[in-house]
Amino acid sequence: MLLVGLAAGVFGGLVGVGGGVIMIMLMVGVSKLNQHQAHGTSLVALVFTGVAGTIPYALKGAIDVPAAVALAVPAMLTARHGARLAHALAEWKLKRAFGGFLVLVSLLLLFKHRLPGLSDPVTGWRALAALAVVGLFSGFVSGMMGVGGGSLMVPAMVLLAGFGQYAAQGSSLLAMVPTGVAGARAHWQLGNVVKRMLPGLIPGILVGAYLGGSLAAVLDERTLRLLFAGVLLWTGVRFLRTRRPLSAA
Repeated sequence: MLLVGLAAGVFGGLVGVGGGVIMIMLMVGVSKLNQHQAHGTSLVALVFTGVAGTIPYALKGAIDVPAAVALAVPAMLTARHGARLAHALAEWKLKRAFGGFLVLVSLLLLFKHRLPGLSDPVTGWRALAALAVVGLFSGFVSGMMGVGGGSLMVPAMVLLAGFGQYAAQGSSLLAMVPTGVAGARAHWQLGNVVKRMLPGLIPGILVGAYLGGSLAAVLDERTLRLLFAGVLLWTGVRFLRTRRPLSAA
């Protein structure tokens, strides 16, 4: 669990997305948790990714607090509803949904370098309003998929509000903290959190997220991003092909 947390933290801090999906894939594939448990446990641990990952960005002045608040407040309102939907779904349906989410994240990672040219960015109150709408959707996805929401927040900040990649990553990590708390609380109440995993996950995440956030300022993450997107795409297709149990037919 320490290594799982370290890997998730580094990816979350370095690329701005992927910490949750890495954790869930490893907890399902290696630790043999069911899909519901992996989503709930991941979301609790990701609160610490947000805290640790935010620090290096804040030290470099790469966080826009109003934008993070605009994302986080509506996301907190919808995260618990996403968690409840995940809990209500049969495991095979949740696996397929997670597979589709992985494919979406991989495509965003592959084409993120083209995002700034897709639209003229908005500014002022219109930018905050646009981010609030993104927050509503991101919060629901965060609670349902057990992820921090950065995979949607970061591209939206770059595309809609003209943020640079580094500032978008730092601001999304800050927004992830209250969003994750709201979704994690719902999963905790629903019994989807495997508490014995947390003492290993959390220290790994704290170290990994800080390292990833620090490396993001000095490394060219293009190659890493492409490799990571390829792994997500392959894994997502596998999850999408989850068979429906005969008993559910």
